[in-house]
Amino acid sequence: MPTDPKPADRSYLFVLSSARTGGNAEALARRAAAALPRAVPQTWLDLARLPLAPFEDIRHSVGVYPASEGHARTLFDATLAASDLVFVVPVYWYAVPTSAKLYLDHWSGWMRVEGADFRGRMAGKRFWAVTILSDRDLRQAEPLLGTLKLTAEYLNATWSGSVVGFGNKPGDVLADHAALADADRLFGAGGDLASSFRP
Repeated sequence: MPTDPKPADRSYLFVLSSARTGGNAEALARRAAAALPRAVPQTWLDLARLPLAPFEDIRHSVGVYPASEGHARTLFDATLAASDLVFVVPVYWYAVPTSAKLYLDHWSGWMRVEGADFRGRMAGKRFWAVTILSDRDLRQAEPLLGTLKLTAEYLNATWSGSVVGFGNKPGDVLADHAALADADRLFGAGGDLASSFRP
């Protein structure tokens, strides 16, 4: 198991993937981020403002992928620079949003950029998720969380925890007091907070 980084070595990348600006998932993530020590760097990137090209699978034709450019380079560099990746991912049809899935698809290419050692450098990072769904049965977030947990496992990263809240209209999550309490302690407690999966 990797050694936990010291607070001075931690940096958090929050990857926003909602189709709506300032949505419930972002509000819940910002609530969680407010509990982090001020000295710990935070980077917030919105995939809607950093659109990626469609991913092309050239593993079996070309093999080696070119170095990323443009928005892909911004995301590539930020992903590798962070010790902690926080996926801010509302549930869309029981899965991650399209922009988040495309971001993950590009990781397949980044693992094959010559000299980048993307997969090796992802090992030991901490993965987190902040998610929202518009159903009171919050267990419906489990397929989304499963995707992210398996991704962490594949890369030898650490699944560190998640918080799940309810929200439909903008601002709804601010009335989900259990989710707000979970967010307040997410980064300190770690783990999939039990109260997040309440009936």
